[in-house]
Amino acid sequence: MRRDDRNDPFDDIFRELERMMNDVMGGGVEVGDAGFGSDTHVDVHETAEQIRVIADLPGVEKGDIGLTCDGKALTISAQNDRREYDERVSLPGRVDEHSARATYNNGILEVTLAREDGSAEIDVD
Repeated sequence: MRRDDRNDPFDDIFRELERMMNDVMGGGVEVGDAGFGSDTHVDVHETAEQIRVIADLPGVEKGDIGLTCDGKALTISAQNDRREYDERVSLPGRVDEHSARATYNNGILEVTLAREDGSAEIDVD
C-alpha cells in the first residue's frame, strides 16, 4: 500500500520497518512496491467433517478471483494492478469438490469443502 508520506514525520521509521519486513519475508521487493514479501498467506484448518482454506488477497476484486479444485488440491488465481496470485494448496485430505463454498470479504477469501467419505464397503462373494 502506498502512503502519502510527503509531510509524515515518521516516514523514516515506516520505511525501515518495511525494509526489515521485506528482508524477513524473502526480500526482493523494493520498499514502497507491492508489499511485504511475494507469497500469499494461506491457512488450512481441518475438522472431521470439513476443510477450510483461508487466503489473504488484498486489493483484489471479487470478480477477479478464480477457484478450481480436483479433490486433492485447491488452486486460487487472482490479480490486481500490482500483483498476480496463483497458489496451489494441497489439501490434508480428499474433499468433495462439488461441496465447495467460498466467501470473500475485505481481502480475505474463505473456502469451505466437505471431506469425502473415502471408505467404501466391499462385498465378499
